[in-house]
Amino acid sequence: MATLSQGASPWSQRVLTGRNSLLDRYFYFAMSFLIAGLVVWGFSHTVDANLFHAAVPRPLLLWIHGAAFSAWVVFYILQSALVRTRNVRVHRSLGWFGLALGACMVLLGFTIAVIMGHFDIYTLHLPMADTEAFLAIPFYDMLAFGTLLGLAIYWRRKPELHRRLLFLATCSLLDAAFGRVDYIFNNHIFFVFVDSVIALGIVRDLLVNRTIHPVYRYALPVLVVAQTVTTLLWSHPPQSWLSVTHAILS
Repeated sequence: MATLSQGASPWSQRVLTGRNSLLDRYFYFAMSFLIAGLVVWGFSHTVDANLFHAAVPRPLLLWIHGAAFSAWVVFYILQSALVRTRNVRVHRSLGWFGLALGACMVLLGFTIAVIMGHFDIYTLHLPMADTEAFLAIPFYDMLAFGTLLGLAIYWRRKPELHRRLLFLATCSLLDAAFGRVDYIFNNHIFFVFVDSVIALGIVRDLLVNRTIHPVYRYALPVLVVAQTVTTLLWSHPPQSWLSVTHAILS
């Protein structure tokens, strides 16, 4: 009986997998649209009731925060398209705008987490302990995104490192989209879905390069450990963590 590799035509192997294949050339461009679709899908569950037509108007900074994070998704698509069309010079020039935007996002992310935590407790009268414990999630997001973005900028002249780190940085923001789905949020499993998207990058490397790139081998285990600690701080917060967040929000 012929094996799968024997049965597949050389043409299909060359076009779909391996170096210079469709998967090699278009993966990150396609992933930028997948990420955008997931963001739109996730936030469509809550954005109308919690922002556009909220019974209690949200702080203005939340609108700015949403605009900045939406701009990052558009920026990531644009940068992926520029690489795909070989406009590398424009891609590099716009990279400095991306650095400034990313830095603003980190600052906004930390700030809006505190502002909305205070808003939830003192305006919406949500449970104080739950709101305080939840600060672990946005704080982790900003630390992960900021660290990965910083590494991507540092290794900007090494494309194989740069594009994977930017992909990881952008994926690290997806828990905000997945968390808008009640089932995912209530079961504390949005990081599972985030890592599933990241795993597509690993599958791509295996099909194209027949190996897993060191960025995934080193970064993903660190992210999983950090995600686990973050989830425990939220779902089973120790008193020491609640004392810190209470001081921040009070």
